Amino acid sequence: MKKVLSFDIDQTLNIAKTPIPDEMAFLLSECLNEFEICPISGQKFEQFLIQIVNRLVEVADVTPAQLAHLHLFVAQGTQYYHYQPTANGNDGSTYNEKNWEQVYNYPLTEDEVAKITEALESSAKETGYWEEDKLQPGDEIIENRLSQVTFSALGQKAGTEEKYAWDPDCKKRNLIAKLAKEKVPDFSFEVAGTTSINAFRDGLNKSFGMNHLMEELNVEKDDILYFGDMTQEGGNDYPVVQMGIDTITVRNHEDTEYALKGILGVL
Repeated sequence: MKKVLSFDIDQTLNIAKTPIPDEMAFLLSECLNEFEICPISGQKFEQFLIQIVNRLVEVADVTPAQLAHLHLFVAQGTQYYHYQPTANGNDGSTYNEKNWEQVYNYPLTEDEVAKITEALESSAKETGYWEEDKLQPGDEIIENRLSQVTFSALGQKAGTEEKYAWDPDCKKRNLIAKLAKEKVPDFSFEVAGTTSINAFRDGLNKSFGMNHLMEELNVEKDDILYFGDMTQEGGNDYPVVQMGIDTITVRNHEDTEYALKGILGVL
């Protein structure tokens, strides 16, 4: 029996950049009673809270004891957060957002961020895909997420339908990523989500995160079942497949919900 269920987020647990649906919240709540649950994504920590944790607490009434079995592998697993129910003077009976402990972090230097940012911006402009005019007020195309830099072609605030329509076959982002890699070959550029490219030091992809997951949780590859939508070569879930970890490729959160119902139904 598997000990760990690990998930990509966007298009695996939810509609891209939105909180997980009610049904997913309830299913993950049940899973927390049986497994260690490990979302791993290019998202920043605050998005993990908005899209997953807050929904588990507010919709599914997940307890602090259950949250101790939720492990947040942020920015491809280059940052890891774990909930401590009794930290900050808490008695463990109520949820406190301040009780998330950062276990480790592998941040980029300012110089590395600058190099990646320049490579992404210039590559997007060369291909004609730098669409700053489409940004909503206060939004940005390139975001520093400490241990990775993320290019979001239409920004973070664009509508879901607009994002889905921008690059459904990933051809635009694959071209930008290819050019950026040629400019700064010491970094990796992976297509993710609906309009994003995640950039980081070579080797710090999801395989890095999964290796740390195994170390932190003291488990082996055979103990893990992974869910992701970008498992094709060049996708940000592909490194997990290459590791030999059992993987379920999904098209959307409905596929994941269907699989989780089957898993919970046989326990």
